[in-house]
Amino acid sequence: NRDSWNKRTEIHYSSAFYDLEGFIAGKSSLQEIELQLLGDIQNKSVLHLQCHFGQDTLSLSRMGAEVTGVDFSDAAIRKATELAEIVQQKARFICADIYNLPAHLNEQFDIVFTSYGTIGWLPDLEKWAKIVSHFLKPGGSFVFAEFHPVVWMFDNNFTQIQYNYFKDNAIIETETGTYADKESEMERTDITWNHSLHEVLGSLLSEKLSLQTFQEFPYSPYNCLSGMQELSPGRFIIEKLGAKIPLVYALKMNKINA
Repeated sequence: NRDSWNKRTEIHYSSAFYDLEGFIAGKSSLQEIELQLLGDIQNKSVLHLQCHFGQDTLSLSRMGAEVTGVDFSDAAIRKATELAEIVQQKARFICADIYNLPAHLNEQFDIVFTSYGTIGWLPDLEKWAKIVSHFLKPGGSFVFAEFHPVVWMFDNNFTQIQYNYFKDNAIIETETGTYADKESEMERTDITWNHSLHEVLGSLLSEKLSLQTFQEFPYSPYNCLSGMQELSPGRFIIEKLGAKIPLVYALKMNKINA
């Protein structure tokens, strides 16, 4: 998976999907869904898990937060560091597998944040939830937006149910292209896992995190899946399915004071 993301990074960095030119000019890469959950983060400390090449991390910095971004892709962290210099925003970037992050980072944060296409790369959500809780200050908030597990039940063309809603064996796929450039000839092999809402919520609740907000959305803020239609600016659905299935969910949880 690290090899896959290292390959993707250069393609993503220069893709129209990530609109680097617009970002450098001042456009935020964050979406309305997570912005509403984050609220005012001025002078807050934020840990951004699985940050890719740092656009969201730096968008958080632009909002006045003190931000640390983490990703296991060394290529992505190099690009994130370069991008921080280009946009002249202060952010710390750490290259680490998040399961091993306590060996690289020893502090707690007001907010832990992660979004869109992150947990499918992780085999063990109980370990993930422990990491989230470990790095949160008592009373701190975990803000999370992710593609809905119903989406990952379908084949890539959304013609049939192909995968288990509940976590099963690892899904191993070799494909060409990437969601940011479907025409790319880059070949990659990915190993992913599906995680049900029960698994997500159960793992977090077991770590003394209290659910404050849970939302489901019939649209995606990204045109990143096969056969999507833009219903309104920044709201995409699977055209053949209409707005009949959830595409994204989001939550905010607070760490219970010890």
